Parts: sequence; structure tokens; C-alpha cells
Amino acid sequence: MKKILSILLALVVIVGLAIAWFVNRTPASPFDGAAGGKPSADLVKRGEYVARAADCVACHGLPGKPAFTGGLEMATPMGSIFATNITPDRETGIGAYSLADFDRAIRQGIAPGGQWLYPAMPYPSYAKLSDDDVKALYAFFMTAVPATRQENHESEIPWPLNMRWPLALWKAVFTDGGTYETKADRDAQWNRGAYLVQAAGHCGACHTPRGLAMNEKALDEDSDLFLAGAVLDGWYAPSLRGDSNIGLGRWSEDEIWQFLKTGRNRHAVVYGSMTEAFNNSLQFMRDEDIRAMAHYLKSLPGNPRKEGEPWQYDASSNQALALANRMDHPGAQTYMAKCSFCHGADGRGQGQWIPPLAGSASAMTSEGAPSAINITLNGSQRVVAQGVPDAYRMPPYRNQLSDGEIADALSFVRTAWGNRGGSVSPGDVADLRKRTDPASSQVIILQMR
Repeated sequence: MKKILSILLALVVIVGLAIAWFVNRTPASPFDGAAGGKPSADLVKRGEYVARAADCVACHGLPGKPAFTGGLEMATPMGSIFATNITPDRETGIGAYSLADFDRAIRQGIAPGGQWLYPAMPYPSYAKLSDDDVKALYAFFMTAVPATRQENHESEIPWPLNMRWPLALWKAVFTDGGTYETKADRDAQWNRGAYLVQAAGHCGACHTPRGLAMNEKALDEDSDLFLAGAVLDGWYAPSLRGDSNIGLGRWSEDEIWQFLKTGRNRHAVVYGSMTEAFNNSLQFMRDEDIRAMAHYLKSLPGNPRKEGEPWQYDASSNQALALANRMDHPGAQTYMAKCSFCHGADGRGQGQWIPPLAGSASAMTSEGAPSAINITLNGSQRVVAQGVPDAYRMPPYRNQLSDGEIADALSFVRTAWGNRGGSVSPGDVADLRKRTDPASSQVIILQMR
């Protein structure tokens, strides 16, 4: 018996030492020992473009604050964390980082000194960035971004949950590491689109469902869970796959390009966190890159397990909107009073300017309810294309309508015109009312210099 206990104790010690070594090691970088030197103007310009494509400023910038000084609060189930200063200030930013240090932070999720980063920093996606793009990013941040002293805000995650070493194990289990590998059986446009979607664009960070450990359930198109839609921070990020009802199945490749490049098409207008992605990133990308992304997204098949009968417009709901029937349908009554002027009594919207509610992806699934509640309560942020704010903005109704009135109106919308999203309860509205704030009506485009 003593021998067995001794063996077990030895195994525990060995495993403990192995884990301690693993979580405290410094991962290798292809830039270890790389010589410094002044980067070329072309390299800096490339780095600025990669930073735009990666939308670094959306998390590491705040309106009215110097570029990339951090401070954005991100709520998690364990407590809030805050984006850090990534200007080249040597004391509070990344000015003391070598290229290898920068690479390890971006692609491997570990800062100098061995501190593992929370995966709110999307290093599972950035791991696929090419060496050349990482080098260009470093050149941009170190030479073109003004160094600004701004102390970082400590996370509000309590002990012992704030210990970082388990993140090393999380990374080992839930990321696949390695840069993007070109698929030889696909054309150059498809591969460029896949690279932008999977790596710099980190689209899966919002649009891929997450597991119990808050891990993305898939990181590329090899799984039908990749970009299959997810709820995050009170918004539903819809499927970007070929699902006819809840994804992009009814969109042409050109319509996907139009949405990404202009923020709107006949099917939808950007809203929620997608507005920030458009305002600060997508609209600045080259047309050929947006077309590559559209080409790649259009190649992703729908998920047969989630598809029902293809949506068809059902006009019978319009009877409830007739004046004589409004009092029998309180949701229809509220819709006619507050929504129909813009979205139409038939729910079809107004061309590419005001999106249709009939057949919209978020109205076709129960997962879409948070987005419907959120935007009704809080309105939408301004969509700004080429410096010009949009003429139409969803207004907030939190001060005009009760929880019950909003629930009735949304329940009507989500079951009318062939929609299958199901009803919304007043409790659902009350919960999001407490946890959210009205969207800003100001024009917000975060500057990078």
C-alpha cells in the first residue's frame, strides 16, 4: 500500500512540475533575436491597413481619447476586464516590447513577464496572422502611433478567478495555433477571404457559438459550427453561413460585398457591435479584400440540422394590422403606432435604407430575441460611410414603451409574415433594460493616429 501511495505521490509531483513548467515557459517566436532598425514607409502603411482590418481601435480606443490608449470595459460572467494601452509609451504601453514580445502577445496570448492574456483579446484568431503582417503591425504601432502615457485599469475579476495561469491550459486546449495555411484546392480569392475572415477580421469571435469555457467551438470552415451564429453581450450575431432562414443563403455574393462595404443592402443594415466594425474597419478596406471575404463567406454551406422550410412571405399577418383588428392584437397596435412608418405596415422595410423585419435572420430564430429587445430599447448607433452619417437611425423606445408593450410588439413581429422567432416576455425586456444603456446618437469613428 505504501508503495502505491509513493508512486501516486510521485506522479502528482511530476504532473504538478510539468504544469508549472508549461504555464511559466516563454513560447518561442520566429522573431526571437530579430535585429531592430527603422521600418520602411511601405511596411508601416501595410501595418496600418492590417490594424484597420483587425479593428484594433474598436477595443483599444474610446471616443474623445488619444488613439489606442485603451480603457474599454468588457463585461464577463466573472467580472469586468479593460482594454489596455497599446501605444508605444514605454511605461504604460507597449513601447518596451521587442518584435518577439509583440508577436507572443498578438498570436500566442502572453505578455512580457509571462502574464497570459484573457481571450477577449482574440488571439485564437490572430494566431493565424502571417509573419509579414505581424511585423507590419509592429512597425505601425511603434512608429506611427503617438506614445501616450495612460495607466491601465486592473481587471475586476475577484481572486481566485483572476489567476492567469489556467489560461495557458485554456489556450492549449481551445486554440489550434499556427498561421493560416493556404488551401491548394481553392483559388487565390477564396484563400484571401478565408485569411481575412479567420485571422485579422476575427469574425468568429462574435459569430461562432461558444462552449462552457467561453471558447469558440470552431475556428475554420472544417466545422459547420464556424460562423453559425451566437449571442454575445446582449446581441445576436447571426449565422454567416449559407443558411436560408438564419444566415446568408438568400444573399448573393454581391449583396454580401455591398453589406460589408457600405453597411447596408436590401436585406439588412449593420447594427449593434457590427456598426463599430463597419465604422472603424470594414469601410476602409480595399474593395478586392471585401470581395474576397464575400466570396469566402458565400462558399460556406448551411447547417442542415438548423434549417427548416425556406422562409416565404406570409401576408395573412397584415389582417391583424387592419384598423378594425388592432385592439384585439396589442402587439400589432404598438407596431402600427411606433414601427410601421419606417418598416412598413407589411414589414418589408424601405429598400436598402430601412431594413425589412419580415424574414430577417434575427426574427427567424429564438436566439435573435436579445438583438430585437436591445435595439428597440436602446436604438442604433450612427452608421457613418465615407464620413457621412446615415439619414435614418433606429430611435430608442426605453422611455416611451413599457416592458409589456415592447414584448407585445416584438412578439408580433417575430411571429408575423412567416417569421418563426417566437414570442418575447416582459421579463426578457426588463432584464436587458437593467443591463444596457441607450446607443449614442453621435457620429463615432475612432482615429488611429
